[in-house]
Amino acid sequence: MRAKSVKERQKIASGAKWEPIVGYSRAVRVGNRIYVTGTTAIDDAGAIVGVGDAYAQTIQIFKNIESALNRLGAGLEHIVRTRMFVTDISRWEEYGRAHGEVLREVMPATAIVEVSRLIDPQMLIEIEVDAEL
Repeated sequence: MRAKSVKERQKIASGAKWEPIVGYSRAVRVGNRIYVTGTTAIDDAGAIVGVGDAYAQTIQIFKNIESALNRLGAGLEHIVRTRMFVTDISRWEEYGRAHGEVLREVMPATAIVEVSRLIDPQMLIEIEVDAEL
């Protein structure tokens, strides 16, 4: 089933092995809004960065998010909402410290939610964002 496009969509892929299986884009821009899908700490070679390190994974995720936003004509300053899905909420200060360092001036609306697991057991956090130009 194909959805009808009301507005022009720009879609980008990251090359993650799950994108073609699940059928999603790394980010989608419709008009002035950009939606970045749940993003994990994967590097360009597909390896997980910061295994066991919640802070390092969060920083890598924001690098990946920034790259996706840049490809669609935006930057971190355009983020209006973040959603953090974490496997251990007791480590919230580690995730929060990285989030604050990256977005302290932006101060988006945010949520942090504990989940039982992510797609790979070495992943500690996944973040999705909405941005508006």
